[in-house]
Amino acid sequence: MNGTRASLLVFLGAVIGGGVAFAFAMVSVASSADVSVSEKTFGCILDWPQVRNTRIKHADPKEQAEAMRIFRDSVPNTEYPVGTILQLVPFEAMVKHSHAKFPKTNGWEFFALEISAAGTKIRDRGDSVVNLSQGKTCLSCHQPAAKFDFVCEKGHGCAPIPFNDQAIAALQQADARCAKK
Repeated sequence: MNGTRASLLVFLGAVIGGGVAFAFAMVSVASSADVSVSEKTFGCILDWPQVRNTRIKHADPKEQAEAMRIFRDSVPNTEYPVGTILQLVPFEAMVKHSHAKFPKTNGWEFFALEISAAGTKIRDRGDSVVNLSQGKTCLSCHQPAAKFDFVCEKGHGCAPIPFNDQAIAALQQADARCAKK
């Protein structure tokens, strides 16, 4: 990674820390009530389908299509399928579980990730993960988007994030887990 790219990652990592959690990766879904997530779940952000800036993944192709439809069309009052993973930046993620597992987040588990060429390490996870750069929980930012199943995007009621679409794309392109060509 060149110095400019590394500086951008450090800067944007400091700006957004662990807050706007979005993720993607393979998740083992045994049933709609059982989702298993590990460090191996998360990989190169560029490997998963994209709607606008967000990467979306589900192990089941039908559920994948449904999750992408819900996100693409900003469907209110509709829950994402259990097992859906959303990711905006490489070092944050959110994974949909059953509502019963994480009732205060409507089933979403937030992840703060450490990434490197060697892979992913989960730094923190749960429904009370704190965005270190903002000093508040992921849920506090996502709560205004309750009508959209706690998924933030422009027009969902969440406060704007402190960087533009080009910066998000640069972070995704700089994901250290992706094979460089």
